[in-house]
Amino acid sequence: MPDAPSPLVTIDRHDDGVAVLTLQNPKVNAISSEVLRQIRAAVDALNEHLPGAVVVTGGERIFAAGADITEFSGPDEARVIGGLFLDAFNSLAALPRPTIASISGFALGGGCELALACDFRIASTKAKLGQPEILLGIIPGGGGTQRLARLVGPARAKDLIFSGRQVRAEEAREIGLVDRVVEPDELHEASLAWARELAAGPSAAIALAKAAIDQGLEGSEAAGLDLEQDLFVEVFGTADARIGIESFLEHGPGKADFTGA
Repeated sequence: MPDAPSPLVTIDRHDDGVAVLTLQNPKVNAISSEVLRQIRAAVDALNEHLPGAVVVTGGERIFAAGADITEFSGPDEARVIGGLFLDAFNSLAALPRPTIASISGFALGGGCELALACDFRIASTKAKLGQPEILLGIIPGGGGTQRLARLVGPARAKDLIFSGRQVRAEEAREIGLVDRVVEPDELHEASLAWARELAAGPSAAIALAKAAIDQGLEGSEAAGLDLEQDLFVEVFGTADARIGIESFLEHGPGKADFTGA
């Protein structure tokens, strides 16, 4: 019997509540249709047994180089691949836990869109990000026109998308595309430390806060405020709310030991 092919996406669960989702598609971590299916399957597995926080990472030199262009040959194929992108990245964005993209190298096209689907982005000083699809005569199809514009504003998104240029980590931080920049040898531990800090928080409350922010941005401010009120009431039914309030009254702020329920 031939050996089974190695998985292209893996999950490594740590005892501290952090899960690491890693893309492993040599040589450039191209995001093929099979990689997208495996990302979706990995997110489904995370949803079945939710960690406290998730780090999404790729290769040391290339976080993810974008879509596998060999799979595009016309509108019909583009619709299929585009649907796979949205399914995989929307499921990651909807994960009710904090997600951090840990970007060590190039994050281009679909790779940048994968990072945009996460809540936060931390990058090595050697990282470069961009949406270069325009250089092929096409446009982003994995959420780039929408998530990038919401993150950095429409004018900056248009600059990046219309030009196809790549931005280094420092510029990416200046425009809000990434949140933190560290030296390459610090990236792995800095990503895990950030995730551990988030995983130690009240997971139920974080999930409701994430839903309030993300879903609230989809509609009017009034609708978002109504949603916030509903989720504000809901959070008081969680164990962590009771723990947090009792701890505050007895010990002051920042001393609660949350259970995640």
